Amino acid sequence: MNWSSTDIAKASVKMAISSSREAENKLVHSFNKKEIKTAAVDIGGNLIDSIPKIIERALVASKRSGIIKDCHVHDGAVAGATREAIMQVSTKANGLNVGGKIGIARYKEHLSVCIFMSIGLLHLNEVVIGLGHRSIPEIN
Repeated sequence: MNWSSTDIAKASVKMAISSSREAENKLVHSFNKKEIKTAAVDIGGNLIDSIPKIIERALVASKRSGIIKDCHVHDGAVAGATREAIMQVSTKANGLNVGGKIGIARYKEHLSVCIFMSIGLLHLNEVVIGLGHRSIPEIN
């Protein structure tokens, strides 16, 4: 099967909205059967203060799961897609505490990073999602 960038974006969203580690693991195995590499990692804290940590967590998760190689081109793609997703959610979460998850998916040259989070505001919670995509060389 030849998956499109839209399919990979959907995979990253599914990883980001997964409800538990068990659900994540099931998704990882399911996507692996389709040759789609995936990972997810929890995030939280003050959004603005946490941006470097969020990008670092996305990079570490991508490398550990074999989504990317340890090279600056792949690092830059993950960091850029993560930053793009952060910018999409930052207007609602600026200066507030957030909690959520990053979902990362890759198939061949398609790389997608999704950030799904809840924004704490007193007893009211806002939910927000951001998505970034990059095209990078295939892993040989």
